[in-house]
Amino acid sequence: MSHTPVFIPPQRRRAWQSLQALADQPRPHLRTLLAAADPERTAALQFHAAGLTLDATRQAITLPIWHTLLALAQESDVQAHIEAMWRGEPVNATEGRAALHVALRGGPLADPPWGQTIQSEVRAELARFLDTAERIRDGQWRGSDGQPVRHVVNLGIGGSDLGPRMAVRALAPERPGPVRVHFVSNVDAHALHDVLQPLDPRQTLFIVQSKTFTTQETLTLAASARRWLADAGIAEAAQQPHWIAVTAHPERAQAWGVPAAQIHRFWDWVGGRYSLWSAIGLPLAIAIGRTGFEQLLAGGHAVDEHVRHAPRARNLPLALALLGVWNRNFLRCPTLAVAVYSARLDGWVPFQQQLEMESNGKSVHVDGSAVAVDTCPIVWGGLGNDGQHAYFQLLHQGTHRIAVDFIGVQDLGEPLPLGSAHARVVRNNLLAQAQALAEGRDEAATAAALRAEGLDDASVARLTPHRTYRGDVPSNLIWLSRLDPYHLGALIAAHEHKVFYQAVLWGIHPFDQWGVELGKTLAQQRPGGDAHRH
Repeated sequence: MSHTPVFIPPQRRRAWQSLQALADQPRPHLRTLLAAADPERTAALQFHAAGLTLDATRQAITLPIWHTLLALAQESDVQAHIEAMWRGEPVNATEGRAALHVALRGGPLADPPWGQTIQSEVRAELARFLDTAERIRDGQWRGSDGQPVRHVVNLGIGGSDLGPRMAVRALAPERPGPVRVHFVSNVDAHALHDVLQPLDPRQTLFIVQSKTFTTQETLTLAASARRWLADAGIAEAAQQPHWIAVTAHPERAQAWGVPAAQIHRFWDWVGGRYSLWSAIGLPLAIAIGRTGFEQLLAGGHAVDEHVRHAPRARNLPLALALLGVWNRNFLRCPTLAVAVYSARLDGWVPFQQQLEMESNGKSVHVDGSAVAVDTCPIVWGGLGNDGQHAYFQLLHQGTHRIAVDFIGVQDLGEPLPLGSAHARVVRNNLLAQAQALAEGRDEAATAAALRAEGLDDASVARLTPHRTYRGDVPSNLIWLSRLDPYHLGALIAAHEHKVFYQAVLWGIHPFDQWGVELGKTLAQQRPGGDAHRH
């Protein structure tokens, strides 16, 4: 964004104004659009990248709207911003930093856009923390009395927790190893107590994850973990084998007591919510092994290549971004409900919440002027099958118009003898909910259905208003071919790029999070705010 000589607010862009004019006109109901089955519209709203499929045919848009959205992307110069990020320009302008998470999964390239120095540093640290993971998995990492480590407890919050926690939950059950990985993020003492209670201190290793190594919650947890080890008879001087740190400030971790050889590094140009690809992913590497982690990187890199080289009209993350802008700014959908139809992805929504809302929850443009358009929607949701028995009632018949992203897995596997039957129920429910939200059921169809149930005319008249569904709820269907490291990496990278594209379209900075800082500063200033240092 720093390369743009003159900033033009989104509402002053011609394509934006054209979209507003289209939004002000009557539009066909989704029921009508889907019934027409226009092959040109269907083809235009299907996207594929790295084993991901986006079916956007249930979005409340016509082809003229879609073409105007693409014009908005061109007028906003989105691809130039992508290339600026790849080159390592300071796209995190308020902190004067690059945002080079793409370099973490870039692989060994002959001519990397971010330069050979960064590539060499990334490759060296990747090899180093994957070696650490393998030593732990192979039983070579031993505690103070020589016992192999059997439990790893990750201490971190925000980006040092949500991504690794989500990915371990999604992927580790397919690759059970001799070491169990646990996560503690909440500074409430019960959170740490409940994880530690069944563990043997002599077989437990802690990973302290903090970019600055000053995070109050994380260091408070680490101090209590150190005391837990000491109370088990492991004197502080003997605790070194029980600690690993991951930080952009290794000198602070070393001063805290972690040996230099057990400190893994990442860089200030890696944002916390974009850091799973770095040594922050060490807990995941321990859970799934070197090969699995490399496959995660490969899936992310495949989406990066798609983003750089796919035609604008076929760019899957750009489509997610544009459709989200249409729903937020022109259909006035205040929230995005994410319904996940894979139990092992139950950590996805909290991860996506941070990725989107911490990045794009902004009210100031890149030039410092106040934003005059809505920016990031509120992201919420959870497992779709459970949500159908909770909040889906509001989606169908509430007073809010809420956009929905359905996330499903084509091949759920068969972990039980009747696994195929389970998978069929999951898939049928996802598709049925998407259809019901899009098409709804008008009063005439509802009355006919009630008569078919044998109700008399009076009952039909009384119940029809209550059993009519307005429909026209816009939704995406996002499919992973399988839930494995490659496709999860692709899903994460696609959403990272969606977030950046939307930031460009709205004219905001996605890589800072100053809104988080004030409360942290005030907490430190209150009595006992620095208790973790004692």
